[in-house]
Amino acid sequence: MALEIKQGLRLSQQLVMTPQLQQAIKLLQLNRMELMEVVNQELVDNPVLEEQGEVSESDPTPESENFTEDGGLDAEGQQTRDEEAFSQPQVEGEQIAPTQAENPDDINWENYMDDYNSSSMTSPSMKESLDDLPSFDNALTKTSTLEEHLMWQLSMTNLTEEEKKFGALIFGNLTDEGYLNASFEDIAREAGLELEDAEEVLKLLQNFDPVGVGSRNLRECLLLQAKFLVPRQELVEKILSDHLSDLEKKNYPVVAKALSVSLKEVQDATRVIMEFEPKPGRNFQTSDTHYITPDIYVYKVADEFVISLNEDGLPKLRISPYYRSVLQNAKADPTKGSKDTKDYVQEKLRSAIWLIRSIHNRQKTIYKVTDAIVKRQRDFFDKGVQMLKPMILKDVANDIGMHESTISRVTTNKYVHTPVGIFELKYFFNSSIQSSDGGDALASEAVKEKLRQLVSKEDQKNPLSDQKIVELLSKDNIDIARRTVAKYRDMLGILSSSKRKKVL
Repeated sequence: MALEIKQGLRLSQQLVMTPQLQQAIKLLQLNRMELMEVVNQELVDNPVLEEQGEVSESDPTPESENFTEDGGLDAEGQQTRDEEAFSQPQVEGEQIAPTQAENPDDINWENYMDDYNSSSMTSPSMKESLDDLPSFDNALTKTSTLEEHLMWQLSMTNLTEEEKKFGALIFGNLTDEGYLNASFEDIAREAGLELEDAEEVLKLLQNFDPVGVGSRNLRECLLLQAKFLVPRQELVEKILSDHLSDLEKKNYPVVAKALSVSLKEVQDATRVIMEFEPKPGRNFQTSDTHYITPDIYVYKVADEFVISLNEDGLPKLRISPYYRSVLQNAKADPTKGSKDTKDYVQEKLRSAIWLIRSIHNRQKTIYKVTDAIVKRQRDFFDKGVQMLKPMILKDVANDIGMHESTISRVTTNKYVHTPVGIFELKYFFNSSIQSSDGGDALASEAVKEKLRQLVSKEDQKNPLSDQKIVELLSKDNIDIARRTVAKYRDMLGILSSSKRKKVL
């Protein structure tokens, strides 16, 4: 068969992660304190952004400025650029909430900013209860380990019991830096998996947050992170696969020659690689105390639950009237102002509008997710942990019409103050335990609470064995295996019955 060269066309679709879309996704993941840091930094970096009340009416207006005559704004061209800049982004299927107008020159700024600054997601009855906000002294502290973080993600998967056992063994044998510190073959054998199947499960586990966890070496860890780049960068992957040692020695010319690329391309790829995390578990090594302040408050007013977002200390943003006038005047008289000045202000204006939209969309999304949780878990908010119902990410995603990954981002590292305590939002997502009488299933957290109560009331001279706990739970129509009781007991930090008896 003869070889020949052909030309052809191929159409394909792919999601392009624009900087604006990346920012919108990033803001969803931030808690209140982290969001405050981002907003304060943007106020420093972007002169078009202002905090409400920081500019007086007597500020100078741009009419007094002297503009050069090199360049002007073309109305049609401006509108085209604005339409491109403000095209609606999508985050896994959801559309960022649009404003009333896409062209910054056509936006009714007063109405837009009034709507933005009044969107505190509170009811009239809630505004009357602001003095009842919990004291700052009630803030909790919490430390989270890498294993706990990974095990929570594992519990949300649809893996088999053997595969979950394999995952638990992997996560239990990680170094503080997140690398696998045991024989992969031994772990697969212990879990009862074939090596091929175990390898597939490991690939899934390595994509958990943080990406690269469970890697067996540095090369594997960095390659896993490289595959998440959008668009995919083959040069980065080739360097990591075949020339990592040269990269460590900074032998860039050797790498460039071997891969038949320019030195600049190798240096650019190296800069991308330097942004990767060589130690995925690093962020979980700290033993510092983390102070928790709720991102959301849930109050009971009469017979209804009211949700209020905690915006204390979060700057209210607006577009600078000065720079807004600069653009309006430049549009009215294209001969005013240099092209570089106009382009700079336009770019900063786009950035400012997108930030305000993204924050507003973040607040609305958090509110909607919390509202869906409250509706599904009303008994929990009334009576406590024992009334927690089984719920998964898909349930809330379907309720509010968003993707599961968006719900996961929103519920991570965000806390809600409720009438029964302070909880992380992801606490409400848990697996189910079937009832032996065919009734409603129970949430695993509710079963853990029942187990905790049984142990707290036991005869300290004759502690309850795991089998005895199984029998007591079965009287409450909770069908659970002894090994599951042992697992829950370990998760709660409760010693075995023999050890509980010894320490008395």
